[in-house]
Amino acid sequence: MSTPEFSLSVFYLRQIAEQIRSIGGDVEHWLAHSQLDEAQLADSSLQIPYAELRLLIGAALSSTKEPALGLLVGERLVANTHGILGYAAINSASLRQAVQLLAHYLRVRTSLVLLSYEIHGDQFRLVFSEPVPLGEIRRPVLEAVILTIKNLLDHIAMGSCNVSEVAFPFDAPDYAALAQDLFKCELRYGQAWAGIALPLNSIDLPLKMADPASFQDAVQICQRELDKLLKSESLSTQLRRIMLEKQGGFPSLNVMARLLHLTPRTLHRRLLQEQTSYKEIIEDVRHTLALEYLKSGQLSIQEIAYMLGYSDIANFRRAFKRWEQLAPSLYRLRMVPSRIK
Repeated sequence: MSTPEFSLSVFYLRQIAEQIRSIGGDVEHWLAHSQLDEAQLADSSLQIPYAELRLLIGAALSSTKEPALGLLVGERLVANTHGILGYAAINSASLRQAVQLLAHYLRVRTSLVLLSYEIHGDQFRLVFSEPVPLGEIRRPVLEAVILTIKNLLDHIAMGSCNVSEVAFPFDAPDYAALAQDLFKCELRYGQAWAGIALPLNSIDLPLKMADPASFQDAVQICQRELDKLLKSESLSTQLRRIMLEKQGGFPSLNVMARLLHLTPRTLHRRLLQEQTSYKEIIEDVRHTLALEYLKSGQLSIQEIAYMLGYSDIANFRRAFKRWEQLAPSLYRLRMVPSRIK
């Protein structure tokens, strides 16, 4: 499986550094785990690649011995710390518009998580998912991101719409009381999803800080930033991102070429130039999603096989044994202890 080309704005790494410093940690020693120095943390244009970020978050957890680090970092991030995306959200006409904005442009701040939204009964849910399995940094990343977005929604709603509940796909931690104090709403652990639930009957109420002109100006800047990010991506990364966002939808090469405004021959040729192929990318994405689905424990192996486009569960088992050198059922058993922690 190839190294994921996902990243986080250096701004958020700076918040981790400040949190480490606030509890007496050595920031310089922490950064020694990477190629970064403290001066680079001030470069707002810098995006930290996934592999380096995973190393740094792991080192921060280890050096501070603070299991609630994700929550503490998330609490530091107030509404005006999210750049132009935060400014656009503050000027949204309604919470529905703010959520739609965040779902579309969250990538300009981080690609570590995807945000989607759905209606579930009387709830309007913001659902966070992992485009790549986050492994040991899953809990701190989800806690930080969800608390940050929850606080942003509270800020722009100004009491007009209170969060109904927050859901996490892992068991309650030892610091659950701290989490309750920070979220100030119902927390539900061990759920089949991660995210925030809002009352459906309140998400279209007009917001007091709404400014349509400022909102449109900010959205245009967000779009320019997103366009710039997309242009810097390799073609193979674009394909992986599209497939991961679809969470199991695998268009044919011809359909994907049409989506990208390319001919099938051009798409094939450009992938060869990147030393890969459409088949290899689909295989890589299936591998990534299989690991995520198995770790979540929410789907049966037969359901996972179906989600990944295998008509025969035996074919999925063979593919998984080729990827991980063990059966999917054994992999899931091995992952259960780390998932519960």
